[in-house]
Amino acid sequence: MVSPNLIKRTEDGQPVEINDKAKKLFQVIHGENNKKEELDDNEPRIKVSTLISRLAFFYEKVRNAVDYEEEHLLRKNAIARILRRQIVIEGVIKENHSEDIASHLLIELIRGSYLPNNKIPETKIREIATLLEKYFRLKNQIVLKINSSLNIKTDITKAKDLINEKNHLISWIINLAACEIEENLAPNPIRQTIVSNMFDVISKNVKLPADLPYEGDLEIQIYLSIGRKYLKFDTDMLEFILFKYYNSDWLVMDKHETLTEADNQKIKDMASNMSALNILVNEQLNHPLAKQLDKITRLYSLYFSILAETITRDPVKSYGELQKNEKGFIASVRKVIGEKYKKAKSRLWKAAFRSIIYIFLTKSVFAIAIEIPAINWLNEPLNLFNLAINISFPAVLLFFIVLTTRTPSEDNTVKIINGIKEITFVGEERKQPIVLRRPPRRNIFKHAIFNLIYAAAFCVSIYFIVLALGVIGFTWVSVLIFLFFLAFVSFFSIIVTKGVKELMVVERRENLLTLLIDLFYMPIILVGRWLSSNVSKVNIFIFIFDFIIEAPFKILVEIAEDWTKYVRERREKMEG
Repeated sequence: MVSPNLIKRTEDGQPVEINDKAKKLFQVIHGENNKKEELDDNEPRIKVSTLISRLAFFYEKVRNAVDYEEEHLLRKNAIARILRRQIVIEGVIKENHSEDIASHLLIELIRGSYLPNNKIPETKIREIATLLEKYFRLKNQIVLKINSSLNIKTDITKAKDLINEKNHLISWIINLAACEIEENLAPNPIRQTIVSNMFDVISKNVKLPADLPYEGDLEIQIYLSIGRKYLKFDTDMLEFILFKYYNSDWLVMDKHETLTEADNQKIKDMASNMSALNILVNEQLNHPLAKQLDKITRLYSLYFSILAETITRDPVKSYGELQKNEKGFIASVRKVIGEKYKKAKSRLWKAAFRSIIYIFLTKSVFAIAIEIPAINWLNEPLNLFNLAINISFPAVLLFFIVLTTRTPSEDNTVKIINGIKEITFVGEERKQPIVLRRPPRRNIFKHAIFNLIYAAAFCVSIYFIVLALGVIGFTWVSVLIFLFFLAFVSFFSIIVTKGVKELMVVERRENLLTLLIDLFYMPIILVGRWLSSNVSKVNIFIFIFDFIIEAPFKILVEIAEDWTKYVRERREKMEG
């Protein structure tokens, strides 16, 4: 067991104590590494057919290929998708029962390899059902409240607003339920300890100027920043953090076998205030302090991640190194940092390959389907060379960006090591607080001037690109498609290279070249971001999978599963 009195000694013999947070992290990691998974052989567990699971797993792989999401979000997104299908789509023709939905949910997650087969106890069904029951009652109360308003004579515009509000809130509730189920299925004591330690460190180091009126928001904003930068939460999971923050009794209801009258009253009260809560949540997600805190949290997330990985590899060895001197432990840290650099570069190529598949399936096919008919309609000749350029351009551009992405330097490694010392050793703590600045407020005139400069730079960039494409005989349709891919892939490259850039703690040096790139290329990236958040929502393949293929496919899987059970029962009866 890792000693709670762990002390390291420097070369001159002066003892330097490991701080309490590092001690706690050592103990938790050591305990988790030595924890044995104990399964009761007599406890029934959820088991599905291996053959049927392969079919479901293949479906999930194809489905995820056309919907680009971070890998750690795939299970949460699958939970939301399954709930949406069972509650919104299938709920139209059959009554929803929380236990049935919980059972189907866990079975589908096991079939899709999001959960291990024959490992999850059947008692988990009741646990998830109790969790879901809160959300069903909250949804029903909201529907009842809005339907009552619709029954009152009102104009068409207001009725439409009420219906949109109802649909939005139901969708929000399903996403919140998916986040809580994901949290229930994936408890992680090490990660929880790091979040607690990081919150304490950042809270201690960050100070607000006296004239900033955000003291009451600082705590939750730090938690949200940790969610964004360390836990890599998406908007749904950040909203769930805020939902719990504003409804402190919500998780307590899960401990009741059945919802009490007091619980039902709380749910009714919440239903009356859900729209206001949704507005409040969005305000916190777009808080003026978010960007500044994210810069700070990103650094500490890297320090804690590398510290935890170093300890996890061999807690006893790390303990022994710290007992002797700092050198051995820092050497282990440096080794982990080097390996993270290599892994980040490897993941970069993997992410680029996955991105190329995603772009080809969801954008290239769509663009070609537009380009060829448009050229025929305009009675222009089809230029196969230009068509090939538009098809191959996204892959070539991503390949070039990945190829030119460099791994961090030695200065970067030294700064990471100093950051790890800060969060590990007593006496190495930050001496000066990080004082947040008042968010900049530019007047309308200055804001307009800056936007005008960006617009002019964008126009200049596009002009020369169009000029170059015209030289090789691009039609205006082909030019538009090329520009679409340029903007889209330019923004997508930011996502693809994020893994490497997250390891960078040394600030980029500004020079004339970076200034020119920011001036003429950044506007194209901004257009790509707009396209990604708007045009990319129109994903015909996602619609086909979710609303045409998935429901009948899952029904066939259910039938096939029942058939295999029937055959197995008949065989066992014959053998018996």
